[in-house]
Amino acid sequence: MANIIKLDPVTVAGHGIRLEPLAHDHHDGLAVAAADGRLWELWFTAVPEPAQTRAYIADALAGQEDGHMLPWAVRELTSGTLIGSTRYHDIDAAIDRVEIGFTWYAKRWQRSHVNTGCKLLLLGHAFDALGRKVVGLRTDNFNLTWQRAIEALGAKKDGVIRHHAKRRDGSVRDTVMFSILASEWPDVKRHLELRLARHGSASG
Repeated sequence: MANIIKLDPVTVAGHGIRLEPLAHDHHDGLAVAAADGRLWELWFTAVPEPAQTRAYIADALAGQEDGHMLPWAVRELTSGTLIGSTRYHDIDAAIDRVEIGFTWYAKRWQRSHVNTGCKLLLLGHAFDALGRKVVGLRTDNFNLTWQRAIEALGAKKDGVIRHHAKRRDGSVRDTVMFSILASEWPDVKRHLELRLARHGSASG
């Protein structure tokens, strides 16, 4: 079993968004966000249906209590609305590693500055505040949109783990693994800040 360490829930804000420690009070807002695009119908993602949102939050908080997850709700600050969720997972203290995953946004925000800003906050917190040595990211082999988005962050593709994890529908997926090392973070940070500047959303 991997070594785990409990990370304290913390609010992280910037670039027009705020990551709020996930709580049961976020239920209604997340249900509305997931309904924008009926995201649960994407069979290769883990976005909850409205009736499953409460269990989704409870499972994330159980992972936080066990020390291997740190979940957030994502709030867009211009509108003040909840637009999705993300988290650290597979937290391994022995090698100073965390992964970023379980990330989803309401459809209207999927091709905006939000993902770049969110990843800047998460990577900055992992490398600069927590001193992690590597941050991993993973996605379903069929989630080509997220594979391109992860690569666009500047992450390196580590490979594909075949027959790796069960999907919600009971099928088993291949998992595409990516990572960013602490030594790569300064260049990745510069790259992401330039992307945000082009969006006109590099402050806040």
